[in-house]
Amino acid sequence: MRFETSQRLKTGQTLRLAPRMIQSMEVLQMPLAQLQERVEQELERNVTLEQVEPEGAAAAPASDEAPDEEPVERPLTVGETAADFERARAFEREFEEPPWHRPTPRSDDDGTAKMEMLAGTPARRERLSEQLQRQWQLAEVPPSVQAAGNLLVDFIDDDGLLSADLATVAGQSGQAAGGPFTEAALLEALPQVQAWLEPAGVGARDIRESLLLQLEARLDPDRWIEPPSAEDRAAVLDAITIVRDHYEDLLENRLPRIAQRSGLSVERVEAARDRLKRLTTSPGRDLVDEEPSVVIPDAMVAYDAQADRYVAALCDGPVPPLRISPVYAAMADREGVDDSTRKFLQEGIRSASWLIDAITQRRSTLLRVVEVVLERQRDWFDQGTGHMKPLPMTEVADRLGVHVATVSRAVSGKWLQTPRGLIELRKFFTGGTETEDGTSVSWEAVRTMLQEEVDAEDKAHPLSDEALAARLKARGVTIARRTVVKYREQMGIPPARRRRRHGGGPGR
Repeated sequence: MRFETSQRLKTGQTLRLAPRMIQSMEVLQMPLAQLQERVEQELERNVTLEQVEPEGAAAAPASDEAPDEEPVERPLTVGETAADFERARAFEREFEEPPWHRPTPRSDDDGTAKMEMLAGTPARRERLSEQLQRQWQLAEVPPSVQAAGNLLVDFIDDDGLLSADLATVAGQSGQAAGGPFTEAALLEALPQVQAWLEPAGVGARDIRESLLLQLEARLDPDRWIEPPSAEDRAAVLDAITIVRDHYEDLLENRLPRIAQRSGLSVERVEAARDRLKRLTTSPGRDLVDEEPSVVIPDAMVAYDAQADRYVAALCDGPVPPLRISPVYAAMADREGVDDSTRKFLQEGIRSASWLIDAITQRRSTLLRVVEVVLERQRDWFDQGTGHMKPLPMTEVADRLGVHVATVSRAVSGKWLQTPRGLIELRKFFTGGTETEDGTSVSWEAVRTMLQEEVDAEDKAHPLSDEALAARLKARGVTIARRTVVKYREQMGIPPARRRRRHGGGPGR
């Protein structure tokens, strides 16, 4: 075997993105809240970047006397490093800051400033598993049942249901406290877990069992908030019979078959089904508050009555105007500054310049995209849902003279505050079809028409998918039945047999 080395010349083309371009694309794609966080981090990290304070916004002294002198920037000593300079500046700022800007000194009598800050901080949200374990510790059950119940509680998922069957739980109980447990021991502890945990339905093995537990809890005086009425009690008893004995027929909305097999009237079956709609298939969610998703609009749209047009303005108030510090910019060019400090300042200035340019470009691109949307989707702003037109991103990219990927990044995660409420900017970019009169209509508008037809149908005789396609064709939109099925499933609309109301007429 021979090993040899050699040199070879090869030509080729490689696409490489400069760091400045990468940063520009990242900033363009950021929603407003994320961009604000990025700017705050850069202000903290980069000493050469500073926020432009509005005129007259400087803090005034608490007393009538103003400071006699303005603080003078200390020159950098020759040979002093950037780290030494920053430590010295931090020490000088301690005495430059006016007393009303300084933090309150720590007092042993009143507690530390940190404790005072934590006192106003919201408590950490307690997880579902923690709440259920705390409830189960209060259960008055034998120690063996308590240990088996601890294991079962560990297997309850975020919906409040057991995430595995009892055989699987028993097989994984070897390392559990008090274990291992047999399937029979877990089966003995399960009813106790379901009885002691709140809300009713938590700890069930499936949705069917959870519904039964919730219904039975409505008849348990120990769980009453208020006693059920005679009508409600009858509906609960009928619902228990239906869920226990006719669950598959209930899922398929075969109410006449349920009435025939159970001996109940169709009206009583309808009343029981309406009672079931007041239950939940995820009882555990009632114990955990979902984190609210905060939406900050990136642009605001208003109607200009004088010009008869819609105008847009960017909501970039949370992102402060930025600039490169003139003090540090001058210092970077000053003679006598050592090389390491000069390099440190130049790198900071370059990074700050890239960020400022990227934010400026983001504002320009986003505003231009929104202005095209206002022009092309005028009917939606005037008349609302159902009047959105097709608007491919390629069309906007061609009009603005940019790549379609730039448009995609500009609309990603962005929201508009409009006279018709908050709407995601990407919603305006959709394909579509033409009506019989040659008018373009977006697929979003077609979905709206489909929802309108379903809402207006006779619930005793709901429209089939073919009938819905025919109704849309009568409104000028010709689409295939399979397209109706696809949109109906995307919108969460059940098929006709499951939308049917067996006990009444139109509108029921």
